[in-house]
Amino acid sequence: MKKKYSFSGIMIGFLVLFVGQTIGAAALPEPSGQIVNGFRVLSVTGHPTKWIVFRGDYIKFKVAPGLVDPVLSIPSLSIEKELVPDPGQAPYFKMKKVGTFDWSIGSLVGTLRVVEYNQVNYEAISAQQAQKVIDLFNPMILDVRTPREYAGGHLENSVLIPVQKLQSRFGELADFKDEPILIYCATGNRSTVASKILIDKGFIRIFNLKHGIADWKKNKYTIVK
Repeated sequence: MKKKYSFSGIMIGFLVLFVGQTIGAAALPEPSGQIVNGFRVLSVTGHPTKWIVFRGDYIKFKVAPGLVDPVLSIPSLSIEKELVPDPGQAPYFKMKKVGTFDWSIGSLVGTLRVVEYNQVNYEAISAQQAQKVIDLFNPMILDVRTPREYAGGHLENSVLIPVQKLQSRFGELADFKDEPILIYCATGNRSTVASKILIDKGFIRIFNLKHGIADWKKNKYTIVK
């Protein structure tokens, strides 16, 4: 893992880099469910439910054994899938689109609201901005993809911790809790989940490559193997 770099004074550079952008953030709604192994798990009850999740979340549903007609239907998201009680075998769904969507599971109905994640200590940035962040701040770079994806090419000096293992391994990043961290995945979804996990653990400055390594490659920036 790369050495620790001082965070002192770099906020001035941050303000210069992102001049004109809003640094403050509106209060976020409290998200539903819990993050377990990189998935946001939503419990299905017998009552109408209004769930709130973040764009980029990978969501699973916890259903009770014996639930009649456990078929999840979210027409606006083209989702129609039978659910199972075993969390390990349960299907998951990637939340790519912001909005409020009606859902049903058998006779149960409710809404699923997908919102952008936005915090004062979090910034979703483009590949061009990420390159400037690296030049200015020399951040710790965290890759949250799979080992196979990482072996196929990654950002120079990046450290691999798959998002599914981040909750159990975040202690490996303890030395960087007060330092800038640039997080990326393939297209920006898993890195959003990882950003939320670290911010909830008290990390103070998170940059998320919002379109992932795909955008990095598109701009012909350096990839190493």
